[in-house]
Amino acid sequence: MTRLPAQITEQVSQAFSVIERYLASTLQAIHLFGSAIEGGLKPHSDIDLLVTVHTPPDETVRRALLSELLTVSAPPGSNGTWRPLEVTVVAYHEVVPWRYPARRELQFGEWLRQDLLSGIFEPAVPDADLAILLTMARQRSIALAGPTADALFQPVPGQDFSKALSDTLTLWNSPPDWAGDERNVVLALARIWYSAATGRIAPKDVAAAWVLERSPTGYKPLLHSARQAYLGHNEDNLAAYADQTTAFILFAKSMIVDLLDAPQA
Repeated sequence: MTRLPAQITEQVSQAFSVIERYLASTLQAIHLFGSAIEGGLKPHSDIDLLVTVHTPPDETVRRALLSELLTVSAPPGSNGTWRPLEVTVVAYHEVVPWRYPARRELQFGEWLRQDLLSGIFEPAVPDADLAILLTMARQRSIALAGPTADALFQPVPGQDFSKALSDTLTLWNSPPDWAGDERNVVLALARIWYSAATGRIAPKDVAAAWVLERSPTGYKPLLHSARQAYLGHNEDNLAAYADQTTAFILFAKSMIVDLLDAPQA
């Protein structure tokens, strides 16, 4: 049985308590997935939680839950012992039977901190990324409450998984879309490339190593630098190489599109 990493036990316990406080009457399951159990936590890894409820929370509960999650999450690079949380809440009947795109009820992440502090709360929305998220949870996760993810959720069909990868690519079209987030976008594209080619999901460093072996020589230093920064072995300096970063992102997108457009065997 996969164990909860000791370094995040206290933070996960406090996050669990916050979620349970607001959603106890409708809570069906909580799953920990992502880097915490797939490839190991890295210096910049989030703690990923998938929360499943029977009934969507009302607006009062949504706002209160999102606001209190701020107290059990830490901004990236804050140099404390706590990590950023990423919490996604779905209603069971919105994802089972599976449909694409499925709806998420709410999502918490550190990128939303300033909006939440300003009283800006995103409504429930269709989210193509749930096809990837549920696939990850079914592939490997820890049930903190409720049944295992592979027992609770149906498999996401291959065509929907591929469609989610394709839809994600539309986020990055020109340099303003990745300014200040160059490393994460480069590594996200490496994961999408890996998934488009293999149908599987790998940790960012594993996917980046896989892409390194398949990339033209000119892109290898950039990929290596992004991977090393993710692993905590060097500083994140991709912003200083704007032209090379842009060239790689556009190249990777074209390679991924070709893979996704190729006839399926």
